[in-house]
Parts: sequence; C-alpha cells; structure tokens
Amino acid sequence: MASGERDAAQNRAASHNYFLLDKFEAGVALRGTEVKSIREGKANLKDAYGLLKDGEAFLLNAHIGPYSHGNALNHDSLRTRKLLLHQTEIEKLTGQTQLKGFTLIPTRLYFRNGRVKCELAVAKGKQDWDKRETEKRREADREARAAIAHSKGKYAR
Repeated sequence: MASGERDAAQNRAASHNYFLLDKFEAGVALRGTEVKSIREGKANLKDAYGLLKDGEAFLLNAHIGPYSHGNALNHDSLRTRKLLLHQTEIEKLTGQTQLKGFTLIPTRLYFRNGRVKCELAVAKGKQDWDKRETEKRREADREARAAIAHSKGKYAR
C-alpha cells in the first residue's frame, strides 16, 4: 500500500499512564531492515520515549525486532533513532517539556505515503488516583450508554 495511511504500532498504555496534550507528527530516520521489520509488524512502543538534545529530537527504547530475512548487517533492535522535525517544532517541544513533569511519549508509528512517521505527544504522568478517576468516568459513561440503549429498546417494540 503505497499511498494513504496505516498504523504499524500503537502505544496503548500511553493514554492510561499519561495525560496526552499536544501531538506532533515526526519522520523517523531508519535503516532499510528496520522499515521492513515495521512492515512485518515487529515494532513496539511500550517503553519508548522522546528526548530533545542539542536542538535535535531522538526516539529511545522503541523496539523494532530484527528483520526475518536480514543478514549479519541487521539492525540493533533498541538503537536510538533520530526524529525528523522542523526547527520551530523542536523549539516548541523544548519549551513545553522544560516544565516540570512533562515528557515526550510516542503514541503510534504509522506509514504515510510509504514513509514511517511517529506521532509524538507532550505528556504529563498520571498518579494512581488519576487512573482510578479515569476508569470510574469510563465505567459511568459505559453504564449510561447501556441504559440509553436499553430504554430505546423498550419503547421501540
């Protein structure tokens, strides 16, 4: 699929562990075997995070498994990868992450027009009570939807 957009990997734990604020799209500087591995679905963003250093952005701890048909020159699965962003975006991200408690979390890897992109979110860590509150709100919404669906089913007959 050369055109369009499709997800290669998602970080589902990110929305559970963090409040996700601004989102940015960044290109990722990859080796050939890494792109082929991502196409095979061997990417994992579970423990990954972004780092801004010397006016550049990097993706750390993103696991991209070795390519199945690779040779001795296959890539290191946990290597640091450079993120491709405009200088203005890097400056904006630097300003936002300087605040106490804010960090960069990759939320998904996807293909756009044949190129691998990474969606980065400026995030603030959740406390345990924040997670419980989110779960309560989600449960209440689920019950409300079920009650509405049930009442609609009663009167439709």
